[in-house]
Amino acid sequence: MLQPVVRRTWALKGHTPIHKSWGRRDRLSAISAITVSLRRRRMELYFSLRDHNIVHEDFEAFAANLMRQKQRRMILVIDRWAVHRAAAKRLLKRFKRRLMIEWLPPYAPEINPVEQVWSRAKYVELANYIPADVDELGRAVRRTLRRTQGHPNLLKSFFRHAKLKL
Repeated sequence: MLQPVVRRTWALKGHTPIHKSWGRRDRLSAISAITVSLRRRRMELYFSLRDHNIVHEDFEAFAANLMRQKQRRMILVIDRWAVHRAAAKRLLKRFKRRLMIEWLPPYAPEINPVEQVWSRAKYVELANYIPADVDELGRAVRRTLRRTQGHPNLLKSFFRHAKLKL
């Protein structure tokens, strides 16, 4: 959202930091996935930003694009959000020989490594950031996620945080 995530920060003594923002409700929605190649022990981050709330067609298109890029059998591990459940049925029909879906337990974001991508982006990289508009926010989010893409050890740390062994 265009409202900043306010975090503790440093300032000169006697100069309280002040965030000037106003009641703006514009937002971006995002879809992301971390792929894991067990043979190569390699991880990659994929993402897509939308200017509207994510619906099952968006998630289906994102996952289908990932399936086309990878051209291998895939296990898709997703949470039980209604958008994911609706898209999963359609994806299984389209990619029945190459796709298997595993469901995360309900209400368990702490074991979803992708949640760490967003937590880091929001509460570390973009903390106290006040964009002028949605386009500027989109550019900042893309920069942040591209930096994360370039750090495979960081992606591995998201799995360690979730206590998932590869």
